[in-house]
Amino acid sequence: MTHASHALPARPVAKPGRTVRFRIKRCDGPGKPVRWETFAVKPEAGANIISCLQQIAASPITVDGQKTTPVAWDSGCLEEVCGACTMVINGKTRQSCSCLIDEYAPNEGDEITLEPMSKFPVVRDLWVDRARLFDALKRVKAWVPIDGTYSLGAGPRESAEQSESRYVMSTCMSCGCCLEACPQYQIEENPEKWPTSFIGAHAMNQARLFNEHATGAVLKGARLDTLMGEGGVNDCGNAQNCVQVCPKHIPLTESIATIGRSVTIHAVARWFRG
Repeated sequence: MTHASHALPARPVAKPGRTVRFRIKRCDGPGKPVRWETFAVKPEAGANIISCLQQIAASPITVDGQKTTPVAWDSGCLEEVCGACTMVINGKTRQSCSCLIDEYAPNEGDEITLEPMSKFPVVRDLWVDRARLFDALKRVKAWVPIDGTYSLGAGPRESAEQSESRYVMSTCMSCGCCLEACPQYQIEENPEKWPTSFIGAHAMNQARLFNEHATGAVLKGARLDTLMGEGGVNDCGNAQNCVQVCPKHIPLTESIATIGRSVTIHAVARWFRG
């Protein structure tokens, strides 16, 4: 009897002491011209993108021998929880803190390309302004209203099945990967236009998360009012790119479909209520 092998593919063996080239898209500030600069780094074993950027910042000299300014980027937790260090690495959006150089560039002379996300205004270099992402969470009231409830006793009980279903949705770190990959989500720097621009998968997922919370459901109608309007769930083109790039493997397309059904029921109920 033969058995199919379930062994994972072997990871490339990184060459110690190698030099890796970093080709980085630079911009000194909003509206400033874009340029590309390349740096050579000798990464330590287990190094990630952030540690290599720190090496570059300590000695910002390009491969051409030109002294330049340190590269700017955003980061926080360095353990793929805060979402701040998201950027486009070799053409794919992901967190730079969990991107290991030994896997991405194991050989002498390998090159890694770093770019800022294109769906958010660039502050400088690889650092972008994600204010619109967080504004969308405000629009769908992505929270549980508990003000004034401290003396009402224990809240509603939740089954293990409900808790398990909602837990994966709660792991969203507002990194912006789903928005960067979405063809419907386009950069919009004017905050006055945000309410009519596509809101994005992250906000719909969070609306579903709190709509399915026994206490959070108090605001369900207000959330659905927002998502049935311009820029809401009807603007989703069902490309499904979002679920492919989500680092937390959140079932984003399932959340969008759930919100779509809820919006339809909500709209019919509103029509009957006049």
